[in-house]
Amino acid sequence: MRPLDEQETTVVFEKLHKFVGANLRQIVERKDAITSSRYCFRLHKQRVYYVSEDLVKKATNVSREKLVSLGTCIGKYTKSGKFHLTITCLDLLAAHSKHKIWLKPSAEMSFLYGNHVLKSGLGRITENTPQYEGVVIYSMSDVPLGFGLAAKSTHDCRKLDPNDIVALHQADVGEYLRLEDDV
Repeated sequence: MRPLDEQETTVVFEKLHKFVGANLRQIVERKDAITSSRYCFRLHKQRVYYVSEDLVKKATNVSREKLVSLGTCIGKYTKSGKFHLTITCLDLLAAHSKHKIWLKPSAEMSFLYGNHVLKSGLGRITENTPQYEGVVIYSMSDVPLGFGLAAKSTHDCRKLDPNDIVALHQADVGEYLRLEDDV
């Protein structure tokens, strides 16, 4: 487990900024309430983890080969060098997101099966959401279901047909079940 280098940090922060905007500062400067330890990002086996510095110090007693995971997995680097956020970072994104979409109950299952969000399933959307900006997708009872990209801005959503795509699917909590055999 090692700290991110300059290029890796830039890529991770750009991806997180797409979802949380200026709230990225709160994620980076967050301190643990119990131990007053700061949080940091670490890379281990092509995965980026968000972990407290106290836990990183304790993990130095474990060899790299035997260390499986530490903290919250934010995302992973692909073999081609691209960074993808994983569903495990949903709690972090939901707590700090600036753009949100709420789904009607009839559209929740469709999204959880990996489909995009259609206009007919849109319950609410935050004002001034720009096109291709990161959004966290909630149920109407404020339970975070996943995240994606806004296919249309808030202004454009008002005049769409019911079968037009509002948000592009990136990850949802149903992935735990769909990808169970891959692990």
